[in-house]
Amino acid sequence: MSTTPALTPAALHRLVQEGHAPRLLDVRTPGEFRTAHIPGSYNVPLNTLIEHRAELLPHLDGDVVLVCRSGQRAARAEEVLAGAGLPDLRVLEGGVVAWETAGSPVERGPERWDMERQVRLVAGSIVLATGLVGVFVPGAHLIGTAIGAGLTYAALSNSCAMGVLLSRLPYNRGPRTDVRTVIAGLRSTS
Repeated sequence: MSTTPALTPAALHRLVQEGHAPRLLDVRTPGEFRTAHIPGSYNVPLNTLIEHRAELLPHLDGDVVLVCRSGQRAARAEEVLAGAGLPDLRVLEGGVVAWETAGSPVERGPERWDMERQVRLVAGSIVLATGLVGVFVPGAHLIGTAIGAGLTYAALSNSCAMGVLLSRLPYNRGPRTDVRTVIAGLRSTS
């Protein structure tokens, strides 16, 4: 669990307006980032951050705010970076959703469904289809039961295997995030 205070969208917006913007690391997928992101933020997908934290660490100062859709992945990124020795990290409270709800600016790209909506569509479709097929094929409804069990586990563990699988689809990947490109961007604004 996070030991550092979260930063509210209003407080971050104030810092940006005053010219004291912290370094913003957006840990969502490249597809999500491309759809909408906070101006000036860097896309470092959570899996890239976890895999390359040792390479990224020397290029991050203590004034880093982690951003995702709602705050869950950013909190995970905070755990990873704090465990690697980067102190004083903050997480944007409520993520990009709260930032945008507060009326703060976002840069927009092509519209995509967010991961949560995609998971609801796929899970719901599987449950519906297996429920209907179960009328004719005994036992088919058990697939829907397994999906329900998976969603329950996802909620309890704060992880989502279906979301991870969906994030690997070309639709969600967007432009590939290369750690060397991220590091070059971080260096250019140091």
